[in-house]
Amino acid sequence: MDRFDRVGRGAAYGAAVAMAPYLLIKVFWVAGVLLGLIPPQGMGVTQWVLLNTVTVGMAVIGILLALALVRPWGMRLPAAPLLFCGWIASGFLVSMLPYAALDSLTDPSDGTQVEQGASAPGWEAVFIQVSFVGMGLGLAVALPAYLRRRWPRTLTGRIGDRVAVDERQDGLARASAWLLAAGAVLSACWLYWAAGGTAGLASPAEPDTDGRLLMAVSAVWALVGSAGAWTTANRRPARLPRWLPTVALWLGSGSLFAWNAWRLPFTAYAAFVGPVADSAMPQNLGVAAAIQVIALVTGAAMLRVLVRTYATTIASPVAHPA
Repeated sequence: MDRFDRVGRGAAYGAAVAMAPYLLIKVFWVAGVLLGLIPPQGMGVTQWVLLNTVTVGMAVIGILLALALVRPWGMRLPAAPLLFCGWIASGFLVSMLPYAALDSLTDPSDGTQVEQGASAPGWEAVFIQVSFVGMGLGLAVALPAYLRRRWPRTLTGRIGDRVAVDERQDGLARASAWLLAAGAVLSACWLYWAAGGTAGLASPAEPDTDGRLLMAVSAVWALVGSAGAWTTANRRPARLPRWLPTVALWLGSGSLFAWNAWRLPFTAYAAFVGPVADSAMPQNLGVAAAIQVIALVTGAAMLRVLVRTYATTIASPVAHPA
């Protein structure tokens, strides 16, 4: 066990511990509303319980994921569900670390909106933010360490290396050009609104500073992910270290898919029923839905490029003792 592996194992435990306060707060919110101890904040009881029950489940999955990255049983789990959960978690949390850092500098307020659809004042918001940042930082180290143990070639070598030939690679290269264009369009839209553009917004006064910063970060990840997809599919520049476009594609695609899969139900609900408190989008509903669907599909297509490419370039996982 080398130093990086030891650090990765510690980061996995740290991620699990960091997510615990979020889980406890969410359980308290659900139980408190059901028992009549606290009122639902800005929404009906059913909405509140449903929303926070979903996030309780997400927190449990996040803790189990972190433990799977360090415990021996995690090496024996099926690859597909584990990597999918890691991809979603990375898209939610690791990709938002730059936003969290910049937001703390531009708006060091006591109460903050910590997730779409539910706000928390004071100490609760602080603990929730600590959980998000701690889990994100932990995954950023623990997941690469896990991949390095289970699939040693995943992040090594050059992007131009290949151990097999697959006729589908040409199709992926063509698809990557469309993904590059889609990423550029999404990035341009978000940067336009982040810079103060008002076309497509429900109100010229929206979004606020936090919203503009979030759009700018999302725009960067759209470009990073699409560039990673093109580089991975085309294997150029050939001498580029494989880990660089892999990380870019993993985080960019995960951010596009995870966050827009989360936002789209709120948009649909707002269209048919009415907006949920704290979940109002700056764009009008039609524009918001279009952007979210395009981003979600683009993120999923980027993941397909990653999976198909690595299926032809990465050797079988090394054997590990039970």
